[in-house]
Amino acid sequence: QVQLVESGGGLVQAGGSLRLSCVVSGRTASIAAMGWFRQAPGKERDFVAGINWSGTAAYYADSVKGRFTISSVNAKNTVYLQMNSLKPEDTAVYSCARKPPGSGPPYQQTGYDDWGQGTQVTVSS
Repeated sequence: QVQLVESGGGLVQAGGSLRLSCVVSGRTASIAAMGWFRQAPGKERDFVAGINWSGTAAYYADSVKGRFTISSVNAKNTVYLQMNSLKPEDTAVYSCARKPPGSGPPYQQTGYDDWGQGTQVTVSS
């Protein structure tokens, strides 16, 4: 089991940028991949981006491809989500999650288990 703590959310105007961080503690050896998800009010939680723990392969939802970048720094046990060209429809609570070994590739939305508490991102028009 791992503990995940997100930070970096806030209020930004459309077209602006934010960088979210997810600090991981606990059994990091049990991590195969990390993912970012988001949930807007009244909507289901959606996959945003995923990356294997070595940081060599990243995957994105079509809605954020070309605007968001996921990265991991193992030495810091931290996963980042750089969000550029933000749009009002990006407004949501963003959460990071862990995928243990044997639970499928990072882009597969199932298999993520431990979750952070989330950080609010609000994009004004």
